[in-house]
Amino acid sequence: MTQHTRPADPTTPDSFITPVDRVFVRTHFGKHPELEASAWSLTIEGLVDRPLELDLPTLLALPQTHLTAVHECLGNPLHPDVPTRAVANLDWTGVPLSTVLDLAGPRPEARHVWLEGADTGNFADEHDISYLKDLPLEQARAEVLLAHRMNGEPLLPQHGFPVRAVAPRMFTTNSVKWLTRIVLAAERPDHLFTTRLYTRTHPGETEPRPAREIDVNSKLLTPRHVPAGTTELAGRTWSYTDVTTVDVAIDDGPWQRATLEPRGTHPTWQRFALTHHLTPGPHRIRSRATDSAGRVQPPAGARNEVHEIEITAS
Repeated sequence: MTQHTRPADPTTPDSFITPVDRVFVRTHFGKHPELEASAWSLTIEGLVDRPLELDLPTLLALPQTHLTAVHECLGNPLHPDVPTRAVANLDWTGVPLSTVLDLAGPRPEARHVWLEGADTGNFADEHDISYLKDLPLEQARAEVLLAHRMNGEPLLPQHGFPVRAVAPRMFTTNSVKWLTRIVLAAERPDHLFTTRLYTRTHPGETEPRPAREIDVNSKLLTPRHVPAGTTELAGRTWSYTDVTTVDVAIDDGPWQRATLEPRGTHPTWQRFALTHHLTPGPHRIRSRATDSAGRVQPPAGARNEVHEIEITAS
């Protein structure tokens, strides 16, 4: 199963930008690689006219951009339907992947971009494998950032130093850390982390798809102990597209429409809140989001099921 570099995830704070020390950490092989900036390089190869090898100063000299985006872990790839809600909202600085691809010159037959990290090891009974993901070329060209800073600071080793991919609006399995190799190819790679794990069969379908676009989801962030009386019940919600409504239910009461902040121009999460009078004692709080594509958080049994917490008012 997926291994962590620390025993538990930090609690998600109710702030627009998640502090770096509150961001969840995931690795597949038990530890992250220790890379030296002076020795790092990124190769771009495969179906390109001009294969490249870029060192860090060369990459940093290219035009830079900023992106603020929600960042969600799919969870254990062996159990992809188990809810985790490991999520953060982060500001990234880096070079658009399209800039590097233009320097390399993709050939007309290139259809897919393979992203490979420096981390290697054993996972799910396979040995000495690297971490590899792939995306359709046009999607990768339009969206992926080669990031070297998180929240204005250089990436920490556990978050992908010195450079990682950031694939906004996608599960973070697609945002390859410790990026060292990009391959343009006509076909998808047959690999543990591309075609055998991190796939999902959607309701009404028979063929699995790669786990890419994030689901509509929400997470209540109200403290477990609150004052009795008029209280704000708040949280964060996110989706591949913008969330249009969030409903909150208290105990066995009806769903009530929460106030929802707009998403804006970047693919970020959105804050929702409902003010409600709570009597002293325990309460069950639930949240349910709907996005502009008409997707609604499902009931129990799905990885993005309606979120539920228990709080006590006193």
